[in-house]
Amino acid sequence: MQDLRPIGTPIEIWFQDEARTGQKTKITRRWAQRGTGPTAPQDQRPRSAWIYGAICSHRGVGAALVLPYCNTFGMNLHLQEISQAIKPGAHAIVIVDPAGWLFSKALDVPKNITLRPLPARSPELNPVENIWQVMPDNGLSNAP
Repeated sequence: MQDLRPIGTPIEIWFQDEARTGQKTKITRRWAQRGTGPTAPQDQRPRSAWIYGAICSHRGVGAALVLPYCNTFGMNLHLQEISQAIKPGAHAIVIVDPAGWLFSKALDVPKNITLRPLPARSPELNPVENIWQVMPDNGLSNAP
């Protein structure tokens, strides 16, 4: 694929990922004094949501959406959100995980974005993964 951007076009590096929140089906545990048997009510709602997030750490900006499904349609909406957050006149390289919907023929990638996949099974290379690790401590789980 030939690069047709004008020479001197500013480039932004963005990292994108999705995370599911809502119903959790794993065993919930809590730290407690031996023998006390504390309760840990678990979220058993039948609904969940997907959080799509992207960051450009160099500029300190991000773009996010909360949607009911994780699919090509949702990714199209998220790419439009990212496209609007890119500095005017710049082009973004958006680093994504290699999920199937990210490379679907139905994906409509804006002209100011180029998608580049991470190597398979390498989430530690995506800084957005750190955001998902912090979320349970900030109200998106039953953790104290």
